Amino acid sequence: MSATRRKRRKGKKKSSERPTRWKWILALCCGLALACIAVVNHFLFHKCTHYGIKIPAGYHTHGIDISQYQGKIDWDALCMPQDSDIHISFVYMRASMGMRTDKKFKTNWQEAKAHGIKRGAYLFFHPNKDGVKQAELFIKRVGRLEGCLPPVVDIEKTYRTDKTVLKKRLQDCLNTLHNHYGIRPVVYTYTTFYRDYLGEKFDKYPLWIAHYEREDKPDYINRPWDIWQHSERGKIAGITEFVDFNVLNCNNNIMPCEVCGY
Repeated sequence: MSATRRKRRKGKKKSSERPTRWKWILALCCGLALACIAVVNHFLFHKCTHYGIKIPAGYHTHGIDISQYQGKIDWDALCMPQDSDIHISFVYMRASMGMRTDKKFKTNWQEAKAHGIKRGAYLFFHPNKDGVKQAELFIKRVGRLEGCLPPVVDIEKTYRTDKTVLKKRLQDCLNTLHNHYGIRPVVYTYTTFYRDYLGEKFDKYPLWIAHYEREDKPDYINRPWDIWQHSERGKIAGITEFVDFNVLNCNNNIMPCEVCGY
């Protein structure tokens, strides 16, 4: 009886050692796997993050757009080199919205020029108001655009305006700007709005598309784009609020060549 008991005890001891050994091996493997994931994440993804956001790869020209919502801007800080890999080459600023003007436009417009950064102005379009009058207010507010980026009409809300009326007023606005500046304006909107409300009628205009759901390129749209607003949550020195970040499709050449850097 005693010898049998000793054998059984020894057997039990051996069977209890095996699970313990495998637990240690499994724990070690899990630890190594987690370490590998951390290393890959640091070197593969960390380098893609600039200004607090993921910057799409493969684009060389980057810019921001601003309005009075960004508050008072420290232009000295904004225009200082902040990232060795991603340089801000241009800034668009809101000049007017409907029949009102942006409170910070005049200051931002002058400061951008004084600091030597390529600048452009945009009009936030209200479809429930006359398109010609909105363009005329923009022209009065902005003035001449020699050496500046093309004018932009930002349309992203219907304000319960009939689709046909919306298109007519937008076309009136674009025609007025085109006739005055001698350059075709850029249309800014988001992918589904362009698809549902604008479409082929406005395919002849350069397109600035807002789309935040993809990291490679915008989808939901079947036409070329010229500027891609890929994030509205960027952070940059000189501005305390979040900032929209954009990349330029230099292949379409709507910008002066010095902006693209080619």
